Amino acid sequence: MTSDSAPREEPYDVILLVEKALTAADAAQVRSLHVELDDDPTIEVVYHVLLPMADAAAAVEASLGVIGGADLIAPPITPSPGEIENLREEYRDQADRDIATTRTVLASTGAHIGSGTIVTEPPVDALIHKVKEVDGREAIILTRPHLVAEFFHVDWTSRARRKLGVPVLHLLEHEES
Repeated sequence: MTSDSAPREEPYDVILLVEKALTAADAAQVRSLHVELDDDPTIEVVYHVLLPMADAAAAVEASLGVIGGADLIAPPITPSPGEIENLREEYRDQADRDIATTRTVLASTGAHIGSGTIVTEPPVDALIHKVKEVDGREAIILTRPHLVAEFFHVDWTSRARRKLGVPVLHLLEHEES
């Protein structure tokens, strides 16, 4: 059996863990990391995106902590389960929009998109699971700066580096102008 073109290898799977929708600048930065691989016809770089969804109950609890200080005379109003569910739906809708935007901006750079997943489990655990699931070759974590967490090495990147056997790169998200 002969062929004029080289056979394709297994995909070079890259798992992206992002805090929010990628901007066009973020997508271009990610793609620039794999330009040399794109030049090899035997390699297909495939991006899998993980986007953690905000927890509605935790958000309500945190906001009550802010407004429910010692100076508060009356007890705080506790939201109903229905209100928390409405907030959870809003967060889910936002996460759906963010994952769709991320997939679109990556595709616009010529990227091959694998999965796009909204995660509700701890983000680093989801990253580890996805790397194992697709036999990922590298992980890229895009976040805004988290100086305190990074200083104490409890940020996503530091935790992932301790648990994964693949390269883990931390990029800072670009701000939209």
